[in-house]
Amino acid sequence: MLNFDIHLPTRIHFGRGKLEELGKEILPWGKKVLLVYGGGSIKRNGLYDQLLQIFQNNGIAHVELAGVDPNPRISSVRKGVELCRKHAVELVLAAGGGSTIDCAKIIAAGAGYEDDAWDFFTRKARISHALPVGTVLTLAATGSEMNPYAVISNEETGQKLGTGSPVLFPRFSILDPEFSFSVPAEQTAAGTVDIMSHVFEQYFSPTTGSYIQDRLAEAMLKTCIHYGPVALSQADNYEARANLMWTGSLALNGLLGSGKHTDWATHDIEHAISARYDVTHGLGLAILTPYWMQYVLNEQTVPRLAEYARNVWAIEESDDTKAAWSGIARTADFFKSLNLAASLKEIGIEENSLAVIAEQATGGRTLGAFKKLNTQDVLKILQAAYNGDTL
Repeated sequence: MLNFDIHLPTRIHFGRGKLEELGKEILPWGKKVLLVYGGGSIKRNGLYDQLLQIFQNNGIAHVELAGVDPNPRISSVRKGVELCRKHAVELVLAAGGGSTIDCAKIIAAGAGYEDDAWDFFTRKARISHALPVGTVLTLAATGSEMNPYAVISNEETGQKLGTGSPVLFPRFSILDPEFSFSVPAEQTAAGTVDIMSHVFEQYFSPTTGSYIQDRLAEAMLKTCIHYGPVALSQADNYEARANLMWTGSLALNGLLGSGKHTDWATHDIEHAISARYDVTHGLGLAILTPYWMQYVLNEQTVPRLAEYARNVWAIEESDDTKAAWSGIARTADFFKSLNLAASLKEIGIEENSLAVIAEQATGGRTLGAFKKLNTQDVLKILQAAYNGDTL
């Protein structure tokens, strides 16, 4: 295990009725809030009205940025920054899933930055300060409610990039699983895969001796495998929604990756796809992950993939290679059981765009840590995932 430093400053309020904590969480920061949300689901499930009542009860003034896309755009960030400056906003409150929260974070960073917030993603500028951010989570997926990262798409350049800074940790996050009851089945499925993918990116690592992180990772994967189908079949099952929501937060708050070299190649590839085609992130990951697993399987990686198969899927096979292949097959079958597509062709990706996607994903560098991938490696993964082929 490698040396590491970790600090997780986000205060979590978890469970039924925890929205009642919102007023006292906001007031120490001020009484002017920018409320950021997406396509209107918070109005359909009643959360919006509850938020307005809390604002009124606590003398909190607010302005709104609605319509944040599932792959949040820099154009939405720019609108939010303008609202913050115009109305002297003191806290940015995101009500929604990871896309809404990511957008809110970069708005908070951009409000005090004199130039364009896209500079944070091109590394022209570093995020050194930001307005405080709070979240009310409605979708278990990205873990953005408890980490300092954000991913934003630029519709002008066709890029989808990430950035991060310790100042982007939400100051507080309210996690009431009941607010996720109304999440549509496809988003529930994609969110479950997104959580699992975050775990995979940290679990499949060349670093040895990280026993505790690995056992935590396996427990999180088994939780998703157990409760994902339950949430799909019983949308209002509190136990399933609660376990998925908390697993999503734990999967990407720094615990699993501490002391390890982590991978993230699959995320880099998917970001290049969804920047071009606006694909739901978890759906893209569901398609790519089994093909990535197949491609990276070799003499060096087979012990870990076999360990995954045995510890997560309970595969009883003494031969490491056979066990690893069985684990990969079970992973692909599980994603299919969630009614998610199994090939890039199924979701409208054009075959003649694969080379461009591979180039954009790598940007002239190698991806990953578990196995290094160059542009040609990425293209082979994409081609297999396009056709639904075995590599």
